[in-house]
Amino acid sequence: MTLIQALVIAILQGATELFPVSSLGHAVLLPALLHWPFNENDETFLPFLVMLHLGTSVALFVFFWRDWAAIFRGLFGFDNAQRRVESLKIIMLLVIATIPAIIVGGLFDHLLKHLFGAPMAAAGFLVLNGLLLLSVERLRGRIGADISDRPIASLTSRDALIIGCFQCLALFPGLSRSGATIAGGLLRGLHHDVAARFSFLMAEPVILAATAHQVMKMRHMTISHEQIQIGLIAAIVSGITALISTAALMRYFRNHDNWALAPFAYYCIAVGLGALAILGGAL
Repeated sequence: MTLIQALVIAILQGATELFPVSSLGHAVLLPALLHWPFNENDETFLPFLVMLHLGTSVALFVFFWRDWAAIFRGLFGFDNAQRRVESLKIIMLLVIATIPAIIVGGLFDHLLKHLFGAPMAAAGFLVLNGLLLLSVERLRGRIGADISDRPIASLTSRDALIIGCFQCLALFPGLSRSGATIAGGLLRGLHHDVAARFSFLMAEPVILAATAHQVMKMRHMTISHEQIQIGLIAAIVSGITALISTAALMRYFRNHDNWALAPFAYYCIAVGLGALAILGGAL
């Protein structure tokens, strides 16, 4: 992998990890469409992937540091009793929402792994991702009268579990983790910006857990100095891109609560169908 290729993938990762358009789907499709001569299933690609995830994780923590600080201040009793109860509840909600992905990912990891290197499958799932976003916006529109301005702490354990089950869809390349969890939040009565905030808070433990899992796979690998250098540069670029993307997305959701997912849905459908046409013609 060249430095230019690494930077392109880093920017793509930083932008699409948080936008509801599937970073994994784009990471599978782009090299295939550009005929880049490297295999993403090769173990030498793993250190690079770990660095990208770390960059995204740091960016999320930096952007939501006030949320995490408030949660931990309440958790350790630095604020009043009500804030401590809310902090404990939010931590519990995040744990519950994370459990389904850990269980499903652990059980079906080997079955799903081969899809990572399948561009046609990623393109098809990208179309499905767009249809999912449109369907959820339509369903939400029908129940719009029942939607209140709910904060994250108002979610129940059942709400968190349902949103966590939506997160399992991201195990398929082309189905977006943020898109699925935001969709789940919308169906539980949250506004777009609150659903996105809960989705991004959920992302922190998920990304860290995935990174730790990948690091364990790397423990017997010999990593070259060049790989480390490219990985560090890519991690910084990915993190900066993710920080900018998160700020833009949260502002967008605050200002566009009606059909906010629709533009991303149309984008996914167009890119997925285009990729299917190009890849199908190349066969």
